[in-house]
Amino acid sequence: MTFTYDALPMRVVFGTGSLRQLPEEAARWGLRRILVLSSPGRRALAERAGALLGEAYAGLFAEARMHVPADLAEAARAAAREAGADGCLAIGGGSAIGLGKAIALTTGLPVISVPTTYAGSEMTPVWGLTDNGRKHTGRDRAVLPRSVVYDPELTLRLPVDTSVTSGFNAVAHAVEALYAPDASPIVSLMAEEGARSLAAALPVVAADSGDMQARTDALRGAWLCGACLGATTMSLHHKLCHILGGTFGLPHAAVHTVLLPYVAAFNLPAAPAAEQALRRALATDDVPGHLARAATELGAPRSLAELGLTQSDFDEIVAQAQARPCANPRPVTAKALRSLLTEALKGTHAP
Repeated sequence: MTFTYDALPMRVVFGTGSLRQLPEEAARWGLRRILVLSSPGRRALAERAGALLGEAYAGLFAEARMHVPADLAEAARAAAREAGADGCLAIGGGSAIGLGKAIALTTGLPVISVPTTYAGSEMTPVWGLTDNGRKHTGRDRAVLPRSVVYDPELTLRLPVDTSVTSGFNAVAHAVEALYAPDASPIVSLMAEEGARSLAAALPVVAADSGDMQARTDALRGAWLCGACLGATTMSLHHKLCHILGGTFGLPHAAVHTVLLPYVAAFNLPAAPAAEQALRRALATDDVPGHLARAATELGAPRSLAELGLTQSDFDEIVAQAQARPCANPRPVTAKALRSLLTEALKGTHAP
């Protein structure tokens, strides 16, 4: 057996109450003027993080939005310049963390990330920007957070519906990592364990959103799944999610949740080792069916139609998906894409 595993230089601080370690993490990287980034809904938490930073708190930019619009990224860079920031702290979900990456991509400013969802972006060198209805993505180690602070307490107020779709977003990272062309035994171990942790934790979170052990297990699973995404090549599932989000404005985590069973049903017959790992992780002989049933039972959207997509959108989706082919276990023809999208539009896998 031969393989390559390119480890990413990440520092992780994990545990209940870890937010209080922000001053130490800032000092570790020599940061003295930190711009805090968040979405509008996370402003209060961002202000709390700023207070913890004390004299190192240089200001707040609380305008992060899904899919990181290019004009918003430029406004955030301007805010960093005006504040004289020597680093950023991104606190919240993928929107805030993605905004931190957009700043780091062009300025080189170091970023500390504090995730409050299960998106996993904090563990990857993948950046994304949306401009003129297109979401552009790339990989650059310059956008990797210097430290990632995981505090399960910060996920306690994450609404159940967002917890569920965010968790399925993380599972999607694991699924694609298992059949990625640059997969390795190390990544596969992380992917299987990450999927197992989330599959076990999400039903408990849905039943009792204040269950700290379940929140901790889900966050640990998201960390593992995010690390898998950071170490492997993205395939059809993520490409479709980026198109549906960047061009049509569909909610990112919900799109991941709806699409996952259909892309899994398409790809897993060509990836038997990945399918076996997921059968073990999810304790099922029917991975696509299990994913669809679990999502529905936990109250997640069942179809792309629920999210606002129509069949008239298919031509644009297929054109974009085929314009830049991605590595995938099976060839992706226009006919196959239309069939997959039709099933996902209707929600045919959902019980």
